[in-house]
Parts: sequence; C-alpha cells; structure tokens
Amino acid sequence: MLDNSFFYFFTLSLFKNRKRYTAILFIATVVLFLLSSVLFISSSIKTSLNTQLKMEPDFVLQNRVGSRVVPMDENVVEKVLDIYGVDKVTKRVYGRYFFDKEHSVLIFGVDFLDEQSNKALENILNKEDLKRFLSSDTMLVGEGVFRYLNSHFYPKAYNFLTPQGKLKRVEILKRLNKSSTLYSSNIAIMPQNLAKEILGLKEKQISDIALNVPNESEQNTVQSKLEGLFFTATLFTKKELQEAYENLFNYKGGLFLSLYLIVIVTLALILYLRYSLASSVEKREVAILRSLGWSIRDVIKLKFFENISIVFFSFTLGTVAGYIYVFMLGAPLLEEIFLGRGLNVRVELLPQVDYLSLSTILILYATTFLSSVLIPVWKVAVTEPKEALN
Repeated sequence: MLDNSFFYFFTLSLFKNRKRYTAILFIATVVLFLLSSVLFISSSIKTSLNTQLKMEPDFVLQNRVGSRVVPMDENVVEKVLDIYGVDKVTKRVYGRYFFDKEHSVLIFGVDFLDEQSNKALENILNKEDLKRFLSSDTMLVGEGVFRYLNSHFYPKAYNFLTPQGKLKRVEILKRLNKSSTLYSSNIAIMPQNLAKEILGLKEKQISDIALNVPNESEQNTVQSKLEGLFFTATLFTKKELQEAYENLFNYKGGLFLSLYLIVIVTLALILYLRYSLASSVEKREVAILRSLGWSIRDVIKLKFFENISIVFFSFTLGTVAGYIYVFMLGAPLLEEIFLGRGLNVRVELLPQVDYLSLSTILILYATTFLSSVLIPVWKVAVTEPKEALN
C-alpha cells in the first residue's frame, strides 16, 4: 500500500512526532559529522602523502654514529655512482633550525648543479626571481614559516644565528604554494652554501645522499651492496617510509572508527529500548491502524519510511557539515590530532572524498538504525489490536 493516503499519513506521522524525531536526528547528525570529518581528514592527508611519496627517492643513505645522525663527506657520492643500477644520486643538505623550544623550521639547501632541483625551482619562480635567488641570500618559505615570522615581526627577512655565533640575514623571496602546505608548511628552501653556513656544515659535508634505482628487480641487490659498502650508514627505503605513514594514519583512523562503532551501537541500543518500551499512545496508534485494515506489512512500511528518511537526512547533514568543517574551515582541533602542532599553523587540506568508506558507513549506520527500530515495532504490530487498545 503506497498510495496517496499512505504518504499523507506518513508525513502526518512525521509532523506529529517531530520532537522525538528531531532529537534522534540531532544525535545521529553529530555522530555522523564526527565520523565523516575524520574520514575526510584521513583521506586528504593520505592522498597528499601518496603524491609526495611518488616524488621521494628510492633510497636515502645517512651516516650514523651511535644514535646520532652526523654529516657525510660528499666524496662518498663517487662510490655510490659506481654501483650498477644506481641512477640520479643527489647530495642533500638539510637540518632543523629552532626559533625557540617549541617552534622550528626545516632548512633545505638546493644544489644548482642538480637537475631535479633546478626543474622544481623553475616551476616555483620566474626568471627574475630565480636570478635574485641565485645571486643573494634569499629563501623560499612555507606558509607556516611565513605566518610565524610575520607574527614575530619578520615579514621580509630573518636573522639566523649560525653555530659560530654570527647573525646571517636571509631575505624572504617568496611563499610556497598553499596547496602543498601538508609537507612544505614548515620548510625553508635556500642555496646550499647558505644552508651549510646556517646549519654549521663544512664545505665538503652533506646531510645525506638520495638515490634512485629505476629497475625494481635490482633494488634488493643495490640495497645489499650499499649496506655492505657503508658499515656506519643507515639506509632508508621509500617502501619503509610509506608503510610508516600508512601505519600511523591507519592507527589514528582506526581508533576513531572504533569509537564511532561504540557510539553507534549505543545509539542503536537506546533506540531499541525506546521502541521496546513503546508508550500506550504508540501502541494505540498501531492498534488503530490494524483495526482500520492495515496489515502488519503496511505498519512496518510506515515505520520504515519514517526512519529511513531520518537516516538519509541525518547522513546528508552530517557529511555535508563534516565537509564544510574540514575543507572550508580547516578542521580546527581534529587537525592537530593527525598532524600535531608544529608551528601552530593551519594546514590547508585538499578536498578528497573516500566514497567507498562513506558508502560502507551509510550501510552500517542504516542497517543498525533500522534494525533497532523495526524489530520492536514488529513486536507491537503482531499484537492483537484488542490487547493494544486495553
């Protein structure tokens, strides 16, 4: 029975019980809002990290003494190039400079003889800015670094304190693109010689070596040769870095998903008890419908349509609110759980929706919600009308 009279009674029932349904709608929307926000943040971060990881080298070679990372001699590069299968060896200079105990910047030194570095700079700077970058003490800063320096009255330049106790003034040439703030928010890019001076590295010293092995079948062999050649060095692979990020965000996302399941089961239990202890008015309503010729199936259909409308309405409200909160407002509070505080700046999360996860959540939510409501309603509907009216 799905005629006009049915839908008229359906809308009438929703209006009559609007207070009850509004309370349920509010609670369900809040739960779905929190869950969708976590999913949106996790999807956005994972997508950005996967994009960044594709540009990372296959191997990174660091020199360690005990648990400390120490500079390497750049002559080591010649030994690495002699290994068959190795390609695109890059001498990297970088290190963390602390403004104070809580705030720091990751300084990257660019080698202008490196082809990859030049291409990346050409994408960021025009010809005039590139000439200026090469000829003077300038740097490119991430959004987080720029906001921090600007808030501390360094809008155009900053005076770095070198390990020798001298001040080195470096001009801010340009801010990096906001769309890459996830991995560039707290970095400063400058010429390699300038970076070495600020970080205290000698002329022939480098931080580590990055290299690629185009043939995947040769990567294990190259890894074994590198480990055998440099006994005090530690080798990091792209796969290890990717697994570390995945484990971190899967742990945090799984923690929130577990909390969500606990909340949704609790909500379902409340709804089940609510309909199991149906009031005399509700029982009388079902009994009158049965007396008027409504079958048990018709009564179930009525309650199904009432509650499925609540399910989809709350799901739509919750996900839309979560999308606005994450991608338009920047997900305050929740963002810090995933990314930490760093420079205490807001990271711009790129819109990314995991439709498979949202569909799974919708099915789980709808199934649990409807089951907790329709089972008690069915128990009332199968009762003889005379018993319900007494």
